[in-house]
Amino acid sequence: MGRSVRAAFVVLVLTALAVAGLGRPAHSAPTAGRTVRAGQDLVRPFPMRHDGEGQLALTVSAPGVSWGVAGHESAVLSAYVDGRYVTDVVIGSETPTDRAFFLGHLSAGGHVLRLTLAEDRSRGGTSATVRGLRLGEVDPGSAAYAVAAHAPVLYGRTLAQWGGDFQNAYTDVPLIAWHEVTDEPGGYHQVRYTIVWSNEDGGTGLAPASLMARWGRTTDIEWIYHAGVYQLEVDPDGNAVPGTEFYQAPQHGEVAFAGRYEHHHPVLQTCTDNNNVCDTLDAGAQAHPMRFTPSVAQELPAGAAREIMMDRNPWTYWMTAQEMVREGKTEAVADPATPELSDERNYLYLVVKKTTVADQNSNPWIGAAVGVRLKGDDTLYRSDHAQPGWSVQRDDPAATTVELPPGTTAADIASISVLRAPGNGDNGGEIRVESIERAMFLDASYRPEPYFIADHAVSGVTLTAAAPEAVVWTAAS
Repeated sequence: MGRSVRAAFVVLVLTALAVAGLGRPAHSAPTAGRTVRAGQDLVRPFPMRHDGEGQLALTVSAPGVSWGVAGHESAVLSAYVDGRYVTDVVIGSETPTDRAFFLGHLSAGGHVLRLTLAEDRSRGGTSATVRGLRLGEVDPGSAAYAVAAHAPVLYGRTLAQWGGDFQNAYTDVPLIAWHEVTDEPGGYHQVRYTIVWSNEDGGTGLAPASLMARWGRTTDIEWIYHAGVYQLEVDPDGNAVPGTEFYQAPQHGEVAFAGRYEHHHPVLQTCTDNNNVCDTLDAGAQAHPMRFTPSVAQELPAGAAREIMMDRNPWTYWMTAQEMVREGKTEAVADPATPELSDERNYLYLVVKKTTVADQNSNPWIGAAVGVRLKGDDTLYRSDHAQPGWSVQRDDPAATTVELPPGTTAADIASISVLRAPGNGDNGGEIRVESIERAMFLDASYRPEPYFIADHAVSGVTLTAAAPEAVVWTAAS
């Protein structure tokens, strides 16, 4: 697809999904707060003007629930359309939170949404409050339809070692999703879908502090499915291009999708403890399903770090931080001199853009770390805590964090530097630092504060074995 055609495609997607992350509203009258508890479902009839993809947005909270308190982690609402089970909504907070989901392909005419409290999977939550419920549609023939129609249906994890059935009601819950669009030879575009989980119990999740150093977060962000889709004037039904459908399988493999569909939606299941997926459902998911259809209306900006999407959905920081506390993964007394994870409000969150002049797929590889000096303090606080293998290897705009003494603010920072940090040996490569894309702290409620550094370009900084550190920002800059 040519650049101008792709630009038109993206504009159409954003236009069609502009209303609260939905398509054109089919029924958008706001609702007052409604309490949903056992035997008291919320029922909402709604029309679809055309055959298309149904969309749902709502604001949810649950009294007496906290994702950070064992046994009281969540209230779960299950959504049904015309009696068909569509998605679970895991609510982990008493604070109202905006959420959005897709409802699958629906025919023109009248339909009925029902939200019911799922007592079998709720963890301490005996009711939920729903406000601002909005329903919408994405019609075939619009560019937005290609994105909405192929969004994956994701069934929950049922691994015995993490609790078996319904475990996503208290661990590694899917939070948000988005899409990306890229041009492909042959006149079609590729749509790729990514999901953020609250953490990963396996993989690097076993060392959460290394996640903060290497990835700038304790959530797990994984692409789960991508497909090529022709321009709609070529294929008005929005079918996938044969041979282009792949999912991220166990061991991070890219495997051709061979599972079943709900209309065009591929059906997947989280099947590993580091949140890779399978295209078949295990016995647990078939017998006691949890399923998730988070809206994919949001689009990752071209060239941006994926963590920017968490910044745009700030409640995700609270969820992951609470999971770390509840699971005993934070140190009892915060100490930036130790590599252990502390309260996530003690970290400076950064995105750095760099280019490595070396083969990053070789072993050894060359990584980068960020160092911070505070006013009146000679300590160099490093993102990698000087731990081998904890530096940032990738050259995309890459997120990392630096643990600082509790209570540190932007006004306390004297300088920020970037350090050349070999991961396991040294291949002699150089690192060219291009910019600090953003720097921020979390506030008392674990919400991102305004960036105090944004798009700060760095000129002529190259890190070598002989000159492995350079200051890239000072308080006076």
